Amino acid sequence: MSRVAHDLAICLDTLQYESRISFKLWSPDHDIIIGIGTSYDLQGKGGVGIINFFQGKNIFITGGTGLLGKALVEKLLRLTPVGKIYILVKADDHETAIDRITKELINSELFKCLQEKHGKYYQEFMAKNLVPVIGNITEPNLGMDPDSAHAIMKDVNVIIESAANTNINERYDVSLKTNVNGPQRIMSFAKACKSLELLVYISTAYVNGEREGIFLENPLTMGENRRKDPSPFPRVDVSDEVNLASRSGTTSTGFDGNKYMRKLGMERANFYGWHNTYQITKAMGEMVINKTRGDMPVVIIRPTIIESCYKGPVPGWIQGNRVFDPLICSFGKGQLPAFLCKPDTPIDIIPLDMVVNATIAAMAKHGYKHMPELNIYQIATSVLNPVRISDMFDYTCEYFRSRPLIESESSSRISYYDNLAPVKYFDNFDDLSKYTRDEIYRRFGSMRNVEAHKLQKQCKAKIMYAENLCKIYEFAGFLKA
Repeated sequence: MSRVAHDLAICLDTLQYESRISFKLWSPDHDIIIGIGTSYDLQGKGGVGIINFFQGKNIFITGGTGLLGKALVEKLLRLTPVGKIYILVKADDHETAIDRITKELINSELFKCLQEKHGKYYQEFMAKNLVPVIGNITEPNLGMDPDSAHAIMKDVNVIIESAANTNINERYDVSLKTNVNGPQRIMSFAKACKSLELLVYISTAYVNGEREGIFLENPLTMGENRRKDPSPFPRVDVSDEVNLASRSGTTSTGFDGNKYMRKLGMERANFYGWHNTYQITKAMGEMVINKTRGDMPVVIIRPTIIESCYKGPVPGWIQGNRVFDPLICSFGKGQLPAFLCKPDTPIDIIPLDMVVNATIAAMAKHGYKHMPELNIYQIATSVLNPVRISDMFDYTCEYFRSRPLIESESSSRISYYDNLAPVKYFDNFDDLSKYTRDEIYRRFGSMRNVEAHKLQKQCKAKIMYAENLCKIYEFAGFLKA
């Protein structure tokens, strides 16, 4: 993790918790409020009995090398007496699968507390409890060989479906394959597991689409849209959408084809009341889970925007570029002079470790009950103590003024001007576009030792990138949910 990503992650999370952000878990029957000072007994005395529930339980997790999946694996191994954790990984052979698990989990900075806990026995502990399984959620039988599939079907007690394509502007066919077909295959596999007590599906709070205000987190039923106008029409037909994307994807290849399929996903999302391809496909994934679950106990976790760890196991730890990272980094480079939003709009950021804690607590609670029901938890911050868009940019500006971005190899500053100006806010794209164009040319249009035509080309590319970022994130800039 880069210095900038680590420091900024801590800064943004500290900003939330200095203002005493807590998060709210919505469930169909009641609300649970967990704040900073909240404590509970892991053994079950006055709590949900997390330790007791996970004693000897075998877990099967998809997406275990991703941000949330990896953090769940770490905490389950560090603080609960789980049995084996089977992790589905894409790999050509067993050796490659072990190599992936070793590099991406066992040797990860995130696992340093677990390593310190077990010392010289760490590798032995991990080899005993962590089982890589070659597979792919988009393939029949999850892409597993028969022996692995049968072993898991016999042993597993809890399934965590954390695999997802989180690209908000992905090709429609690609996103559907992972976020809709994947849950369908997971559910088919889960029904064959003899000792299964609970299925956990990691979704997103943004499956609620354009709907605004505060409302209970009820299950999405097959066919319902999420337009602001609560009309039942048009109805979402998941099969039709999959077939449409499949037909279109077959004839759409190369750069233009990719562009068309991304545009198709955004168009279908907007038509039915979602802001982007990720949101609509995750919503359809929930619909599939709800329709096909039968009497299986299911918990759906709907976090908002997951960012870095607040406290543990490693404060500030994060993996990859998360939702707001492109905005933060572009601003730090001086390439995002303006943003399309209402500056007082809340942005709902939730630290990774808080999502992990809530997920584990929900698993224990409903795993104990053995009830054939669907429970939904939304993990969010904006209702109780919102952080506004203007807060994020103000704090980011303060950070980069004291710690400008630096090229790691040359140790030279990335930004080409000395005074990083605060971002300017616009509520319409035309005004934003004009200001962005003028400001980019002012900042980068007179660089020394750069040919004029090359400079012109660079400035145009920066303008286009900034405008595209604003379009992609426009939904967050005006969302009143």
